[in-house]
Amino acid sequence: MDRNELERIIRDKLQEILTTEKKDTFMVEASGRHVHLTKEHVEALFGEGYELTPVKDLSQPGQFAAKERVRVIGPKGEFSSVAILGPCRNFSQVELSLTDCREIGVKGVIRESGKIEGTPGILIGVGDKYIQLDKGLIVARRHIHMTSEDAKRFSVNDGETVKVKIHSDRPLIFDDVLIRVKDSFRLSMHIDFDEANACGYTSGVNGSIVKD
Repeated sequence: MDRNELERIIRDKLQEILTTEKKDTFMVEASGRHVHLTKEHVEALFGEGYELTPVKDLSQPGQFAAKERVRVIGPKGEFSSVAILGPCRNFSQVELSLTDCREIGVKGVIRESGKIEGTPGILIGVGDKYIQLDKGLIVARRHIHMTSEDAKRFSVNDGETVKVKIHSDRPLIFDDVLIRVKDSFRLSMHIDFDEANACGYTSGVNGSIVKD
């Protein structure tokens, strides 16, 4: 085998590795504390007829971070300037990390987004206006958004749980990662800041599903 042939084989092998890595990995995003509000609660806090002001598009199509911010108030403390994510939903929900919950004296309940029955309530304020949620405070369960085509590619189903390796400078395998399938989703994994700190997360880090 001559040198040119050897170099060609090496180039082809490297390309195969890079293509496989790209195919088998997905973006990982770390989500800070934030709230989702109903239209009714937006108006209660900001005024009748008020609409949220988008300032940044999020990775999931149609989702955005709003200019408006709120206070999240617990028995032992509060967080100011907490982000609101839009558009409005048909239920209000506050998402904190377990560390956040301990800091303000509320119970951290790990739940899939939207599964708010039996979760703690929380007080939300803007200036001298407040709303009291009787439920809706959650610690978001780590999950992967994907389309049905993605699900076929990764050989997983909606509602399934998998293990995911985070390819960071501090690699870590997360167990009990929920698969969420919907064709309007964009492929990405969501973790909170506690989990991000544990795996040495930085922007641009990818993950891959670990098969037993």
